[in-house]
Amino acid sequence: MSVVVTVAPTGPVATKADNPNLPTTPAEIAAAVKSAYDLGASVAHIHLRDEQQRPTADLNIARDVVARIEDQCPILIQLSTGVGIGVSFEDRAALVELKPAMATLNPCSMTFGPGEFLNPPNKVRELARRMVELGVKPELEIYDTGHLEECLRMRDEGILPEPLQFSIVMGVQGGMAATPENLITMVNRLPEGCVWQVIAIGRPNLELTAIGLALGGNARAGMEDALYLGRGRPAPGNDPLVARAVNLVRDLDRELATVDQTRQLLQLSR
Repeated sequence: MSVVVTVAPTGPVATKADNPNLPTTPAEIAAAVKSAYDLGASVAHIHLRDEQQRPTADLNIARDVVARIEDQCPILIQLSTGVGIGVSFEDRAALVELKPAMATLNPCSMTFGPGEFLNPPNKVRELARRMVELGVKPELEIYDTGHLEECLRMRDEGILPEPLQFSIVMGVQGGMAATPENLITMVNRLPEGCVWQVIAIGRPNLELTAIGLALGGNARAGMEDALYLGRGRPAPGNDPLVARAVNLVRDLDRELATVDQTRQLLQLSR
């Protein structure tokens, strides 16, 4: 099966003070996505920033970023409804009204670093139903085993249609540690026929991406997940991180999924 490579160029936490090469403006984000597409990425996971580099769910900024990306390449756009700590759930949920091909769905509230990431069960279910109504594919971000069980409950309630699409997020303070043992445990608990990728934050990123690929998963790369290529080596942009993931796919003798193949694999309606 072909491998979907997703680029996550920005994220909700780091700023240019952490790495000056982090794209934060609409033009910078769109340029980073276009370059990643040229390297082989077929999905772009998008976080938005305001003029002060703060996470935002501003719909005008979202429209600007999406339009710039669509003008430059046909990559599939996945908007993050996680957005960032401190942004209201209602503002975050409104992003799906732009009808991207995909958007993230976070099933549970949790500690997230020094803050609280609030995802009330009833509101999550409302958002999931609205996403399905609009034809927006939910990408289920699970940070612990209980998050997976909540997704399966929503599936059993008829809210989430199969095939389910998961991101196993590891290494966030408040979630599961980024270890091979935890990844294998999570993969073993995934439902049959689902599509998944591992997202390892920071130093374990490369190792766990490789293990995830070897276990049959997809890959995500970019400065949301890793600001360094190695100890003391700040990433000069997203390109080297995406190229590294693409090379892992090829070294494992697997093929990169095109945009059309990704659309078919994920059964996207848009």
